[in-house]
Amino acid sequence: MLIKPKKLLQGDRVATISPSWGGAGEPQIRWRYEQGVKRLEEIFGLEVVPMPNSLKGEEYLYQNPKARAEDLMMAFRDERIKGIIANIGGEDSIRLLPHIDFDVIRENPKVFMGYSDVTVSHLFCHKAGISSFYGPAILTDFAENVAMDPYTIDMVKRTLFSNKVIGDIQSAANWTSERLEWLEENRYKRRTMQPNGGYEVLQGSGVVKGSLIGGCMSVLEFVKGTVLWPDEKYWEGCIIFFETSEEKPHPDSIRYWLRNYAAQGILQKASGMIFGKPQDEAYYDEYKHEIQQVMKEYGVEDLPVLYNMNFGHTEPKFILPYGALAEIDCDKKSFAILESGTE
Repeated sequence: MLIKPKKLLQGDRVATISPSWGGAGEPQIRWRYEQGVKRLEEIFGLEVVPMPNSLKGEEYLYQNPKARAEDLMMAFRDERIKGIIANIGGEDSIRLLPHIDFDVIRENPKVFMGYSDVTVSHLFCHKAGISSFYGPAILTDFAENVAMDPYTIDMVKRTLFSNKVIGDIQSAANWTSERLEWLEENRYKRRTMQPNGGYEVLQGSGVVKGSLIGGCMSVLEFVKGTVLWPDEKYWEGCIIFFETSEEKPHPDSIRYWLRNYAAQGILQKASGMIFGKPQDEAYYDEYKHEIQQVMKEYGVEDLPVLYNMNFGHTEPKFILPYGALAEIDCDKKSFAILESGTE
């Protein structure tokens, strides 16, 4: 069982950190960070404080993984800070590992949220025994051009500001992963939304339940074989969540990665699996084929798999609390989180 953090309240202080890429501190992107902060203040009533190193820019933070780790440790230690939200992902937060004090995280459970390369920081929390939240980041969802998406706002409120059961997670009606450069002149230009096809059942039947564990597939590759890789007990009866990054990995990679999970016995232990919508729906059908092929190769064709879910590298997105009990209903094509994300 992972320890749940306390729910957020209006007026709470939250920290922003850059555990990976340092773009939030670059002068040409700083407006984007400030826009995300403004939304946290105006929509959610939070007080936002950047950690000391988080806005020092791309080059400094790349050269100083220890400084990034110090920000994370400071945010957990500071009793005045009730939540921590990542500015953005990246590709090298695994370099923070030597500088992490897991006791500090364990002794100071609080809301921690982000996605993509922040998967590594989620596994810091997981190893420390606390639940964290795979969800929106400052520079993307909170700083969305013109306005935040109502779907994301609702999910943040339901998941982080309430200690009630999160419940049924409806598919978003529309989605986007259109790339508009983060230029200030684009601030008032909406990204083009596409109609969403809803959840797909790739295989399986009936209803299954399990505790949530997973992340960005390419980032999870960094942590295999390290102390961060979850113990066997966490995979037993779990619902695994997987999603792919903006790099749009080739379908062969999906096949290779899933074969590894099967070779470890993880797919055979799981109760079910959910896959996020690929960015731009690139390789949409090809990914489905690879998933089904590996399941067939390893005799797990009955494992319920839901596809085209609204989390990860497309917007809007829902939030996945690590360790929370979730449910896949194949007959209804539905997904629900059966407990609260917070205390």
